[in-house]
Formats: sequence, structure tokens, C-alpha cells
Amino acid sequence: MAQPVTDCISFLGQAKNAIENAERIKKSCEQLSVEEKQLERQLEAEKKALADEISFTIKKRQEEITASYDKEIGKEQERLKKAKAKREKAKNQGIKERIAEETAPLRDHNRELRLKIKSLFQKERLPSFCRRTWYYALYMPRTLKEFLLLFLLVLLIFAALPWGFYLLIQETLRKSWMLILIYLADILLFGGLYLLTGNKTKMEHMETIKKGRQILDSINSNHKKIRSIERTIRKDRNEAIYNLERFDDEIAKITQEIKDLTAKKQDALNTFNTVTKTIISDEITSTSQIKIQELEESHQRTEQKLHERERELKTLSLEITDNYEIYLGKEFMHPDKINELSRIVRMGQASTLTEAIAQYKTASAR
Repeated sequence: MAQPVTDCISFLGQAKNAIENAERIKKSCEQLSVEEKQLERQLEAEKKALADEISFTIKKRQEEITASYDKEIGKEQERLKKAKAKREKAKNQGIKERIAEETAPLRDHNRELRLKIKSLFQKERLPSFCRRTWYYALYMPRTLKEFLLLFLLVLLIFAALPWGFYLLIQETLRKSWMLILIYLADILLFGGLYLLTGNKTKMEHMETIKKGRQILDSINSNHKKIRSIERTIRKDRNEAIYNLERFDDEIAKITQEIKDLTAKKQDALNTFNTVTKTIISDEITSTSQIKIQELEESHQRTEQKLHERERELKTLSLEITDNYEIYLGKEFMHPDKINELSRIVRMGQASTLTEAIAQYKTASAR
């Protein structure tokens, strides 16, 4: 239960001291709080730096292991690529030789047939162009290739050529009658040349032209057989006849070396991840642990002091509330105002706290 205040000066002096003491403790708490936060930030930064160093070092070592093995594996893969290229080259050479060997009789036969048709036409004094494919396409077509060639030649001579000539003349002369005239001239010129050539060659030497047709058909037949043999050989999956064993042995050896290196790489990474990584982490941690431990201890001490000061401030604040604020009110819980109240009492202007407070308020209102 609150007791009446008999000694106002002494009471106000005690209130002032309690408030000033509370202010000092409060400033001490603020200072300790700032210090505690700084230590906490330093501790977190140090721990983060340690974690980053561990992570960076582990990642770097792991990348170094991977790069070293990948370099060796890359060398073996390059060897494997070259070995396969050599094998493919040897296989292609073997296929070429096999094709040349198996088609040799047909090629020899074609050479004989060409000599035969050449000799036959020379004997009949026929021009060399009569032995050409395009000649037989124009005068005695038989195969699809020759009919297609005939169509293209007719299209070129009787359509494209006159139209092209028409586009080359002056624009003022480009009339419908001029185009008709060009087409008629083209038909007369090339049609006449076609008939003249046919009469001088085909009609006068029909039997020779027919024999040439037969020889040319035999040559084309041999060409088809050669292409068929070539396709069959290229599709043949049996590679035993090409003597590729030494290349296959080398490829198998290099492939096994790549598998062994890959397995060793995986073992090295597994060992690193299960054992070496922990060792590296412990080594790095040991060098920074002392500083981190010192910071943790300083942080704990500062945090403990702060809690003690806060408890002290809380107790003192409650004492001030219970012992002084109930008499003076919250408004006068300030040293300067308490000093003013003490002055009023000392000057004899008031004998009680209530009178001093009223006198202060009256003076402040003026």
C-alpha cells in the first residue's frame, strides 16, 4: 500500500536517480544489442565464407578429376574414331575390288562390243555420232531412258529454242506473226536436218543401224547387270571376305580401354564423394574453426549480458512505476521535470508533490 511522501526533496532526488540509472541501463542495452547484432553478422559471414570455400574447393577438385579422366577418354575416343575410319576405308576398298573383280567379264564384254560397233560403223562409213545414245533416241528409241531423252530433245529444239530466240529480238519486232515465223523456220530447219540425217544414215544403212541397236542393247543390258551386282555387293552384310579382323581387334581393344577408363572415373568420383570430400571439408573447417568459435563465444557473452541488462532494466522500470510514477505520473518521469519540481519545493512555492505539480503546470501554461 502506497505511503504518503513526507520528504519531497529526498523523494524527488531518489526518483531522479532511479530514472537516470534506468536511462544508463537502457543505453547499455542498446549498445549491447548493436554489438550482439554485429557479432551475429560476423559469425554468419564467417560461416558462409567457410561453406563457400568448402563448396568451391570440392567442386574444383571434382571438376579436376572429371577433366583428367575426360581428357584420357577423349584421346581414346579419337583413336577409336580413326580406327573406325581406317576400317571403313579398308572395307570400301575391298568392296571396290570385289565389284571390279565380279564385273570384270561384263566390262570386258562391253569393251569388245564397243570395238565391234565402232569397227562395223567405220566399215560402213557411218559417222561416229550414229553410235551414240541420243542418235538411237531420235531414230530408233526402245528404252524408257531413250524415250525420255527424245521428249527432252524435242522440247528443247521445237519449244525452248524458238521461244528463246523470240525473246532475244528487239521488242518492236515481237509480234505474233514473228513468233509463228520463228517456229516455222525452226521446224523447217531442224525438221529438214532430222530427215536428211535419217535418210543418209538410217535409211541407207538400215541393217547396220539395226545391228548397232542390238549391240547397244547388249551394252545397256551389261550395264544393268553391273549395277545389279554392285548393289548386291554393297548390301551384302558378310564382311569376312574383306579381311577386317585386325581393324576389329583394334576397335575392340580401344572400346574396352574406354570402358575401363569410364569405370575408373566413376570409382574415383565415388571415392571422392564418400571419403575425400569429407577430408577436404574437415581440413578447411579446422583452419577456420578457431575464429568461428571465438565469435560464437563473444556472441554468447554479449547476448547473455544483454539479457541480464534487459532483466535489470525491467526490474528497475517496475520499481520506478511502483515507487515514483504512481505519485508523479508518467508525464513527470524525466530528470529535467523532476529538477523543476525540486526547485519549486525548495523555493517554498509548494509543500507537497501535488502542489508542486500544480504549480509546474500553472507556470507552463503561462
